Amino acid sequence: MTNRNYNQEYQDNDRKYAYDFDNVLRTYMMQTVLNYRSGGKVLEMGCFKGEFTEILTRHFDDITVIEASDELLHYTRERVAKHVKFIHSTFETFDGGDKYDTIFLMHTLEHLDDPVGVLKKVKEWLTPEGRLFLICPNANAPSRQIAVKMGLISHNSAITPAEREHGHRNTYSLDTLEREAVQAGLTTMHRGGIFFKALANYQFDKLMNTDIISKEYLDGCYQLGMLYPDLCASIYVVCKA
Repeated sequence: MTNRNYNQEYQDNDRKYAYDFDNVLRTYMMQTVLNYRSGGKVLEMGCFKGEFTEILTRHFDDITVIEASDELLHYTRERVAKHVKFIHSTFETFDGGDKYDTIFLMHTLEHLDDPVGVLKKVKEWLTPEGRLFLICPNANAPSRQIAVKMGLISHNSAITPAEREHGHRNTYSLDTLEREAVQAGLTTMHRGGIFFKALANYQFDKLMNTDIISKEYLDGCYQLGMLYPDLCASIYVVCKA
């Protein structure tokens, strides 16, 4: 595994690390998760600045967060309820010990040098009835396919230099995401997509500040994504050990 500066990777470069649209998407992620929730002890793997952690605190009481960046851990600790437990560690070196009923690995697998190796560890952290919610950006999102046709990226699963600076190692489609879960010995229970996405994140950010995109339009994109999972912003699999 290469030496990595996790505090540097989340800094903006030619491409923002996080957009306002990402916060919108997190709300729809939680809406999707609630269809399958199992509750109990929760582990969030990777937290950025705590936006999703804060959402989790509205639905779960026993939450542990593991994060490799001490700066991001600080942001999240300051943001959320005091009862959340924080662990500063990489996933690769975390030795677990506890078992969890619900594990979230969301928009993080694509950052890992050895995703299958980490998923094998995650399998051991799940209780017998536990569930892993594995969510990643979608290589086949229409916004990426349009970027290919525009000549901005070479192919759907390409990793741009700016994305690589942000720690991206893979860009998944539903088949490759599920393949890695299966390679790790996990069993896929559900699979799908979240939010039909024809525009890039920065385009959504600009339009959401106007009257062009309404809450009803965003909800419509979420509902349409249920019909066309391969054309969504994010893809997911729900797994058990």
